[in-house]
Amino acid sequence: MFNFLKKIKNNKVKKSKTLAKIEYGVDKPFLIITFILISAGLIIFSSAIIMLIGNAKYDTVRFNQYGLGLIGGLIAMFICYKIPITFYRKYAFYIYLASAVLMILVFIPGLGISHGGARRWVELFGIRFQPAEFYKIGVILYISLWLMKDFGKKLDLRKNFYSRTLPLISILGISSILFLLQPDTDILGVICLSGVILYLLSGGNFKDMFVLGIIGVIALGIIVFSRPYVMKRVQIFLNPSLDPTGAGYQFQQSLIAIGSGGIVGRGYGQSIQKFKYLPEPIGDSIFAVSAEDFGFIGTTFLIILYLVFLMRGFKLAVKSSSYGSLVIVGLLCLIVIQSFVNMSAMMGMLPLSGTPLIFVSQGGTSLLISLMSIGIILSASREKKLGVK
Repeated sequence: MFNFLKKIKNNKVKKSKTLAKIEYGVDKPFLIITFILISAGLIIFSSAIIMLIGNAKYDTVRFNQYGLGLIGGLIAMFICYKIPITFYRKYAFYIYLASAVLMILVFIPGLGISHGGARRWVELFGIRFQPAEFYKIGVILYISLWLMKDFGKKLDLRKNFYSRTLPLISILGISSILFLLQPDTDILGVICLSGVILYLLSGGNFKDMFVLGIIGVIALGIIVFSRPYVMKRVQIFLNPSLDPTGAGYQFQQSLIAIGSGGIVGRGYGQSIQKFKYLPEPIGDSIFAVSAEDFGFIGTTFLIILYLVFLMRGFKLAVKSSSYGSLVIVGLLCLIVIQSFVNMSAMMGMLPLSGTPLIFVSQGGTSLLISLMSIGIILSASREKKLGVK
């Protein structure tokens, strides 16, 4: 991954003295890979949602996923694709500010919705959504705006700190406050990691990166020891047999589902764990459902799809303008890191998290925003200005 990032940075430096404008159409391979990934997600979701047949929530969930998420998302993707990347660059601050205001709305009585001890939802005009999904796009657009100013330049320590490090710390600091108050440590972690990757891509200093790393470790330690549910997740990760009927129940049932799938799986819709045993089978645990249905071969195919999606996206970033490259890599990181965190948690490779599997898990807002991100990526790859940031 970092070899691709280095290639992107070197590509920008070599072209810095070239003044030209090249316009491209939509990248068909990337679009095809995306639609294959979306189709695979819909197949898995349609298998998992069978457990809701006869439930009053069945029609609502289907409408949110297929109506708001898929159809609304495809429309939003097309609109975002048609908007030039120069628009996002010009109004990045205002987009970020609007997304931050939406995040604050979750704390306003009558607008914010609580569920399971968390305030992560807002209901406006009868529509319930998660502002955090919009915030993810806003923060990437704004971080990219700051980091593009000295893209690829080697700066002295003092200038690098004020030009790159301090803005990144400030933006991630504001993000931390907004997410920890909800609380939502999982999405915060994905945003922070994506921001650090963009920092390195822009030419950030590794000495400052060391300082950021220390701050991150201290902050993570404080979160773990101050939030019992996070501590419990870590304990379950370190000792999977701990509390199998309580905090460790989801982890145990996900492993049973994955193991039951074997090599080829039970078959489409034949998962047993989703009916009575596996918590959140259409949400956080949907990867375990897909593993039971389609087995090792099916889950391997899904993982490869995400990797191919990431690699093709990096190729688009190599050819894009400085701002476009940062936006493409940032949005790709949000999608792929979040997805791999979900899959890794279900397989016991990371502590359990509440992050959904992008394009697959239940969540109309998540699918809508993910498709919007694809539209922005395609917009960034459509216009390349060589030598013009």
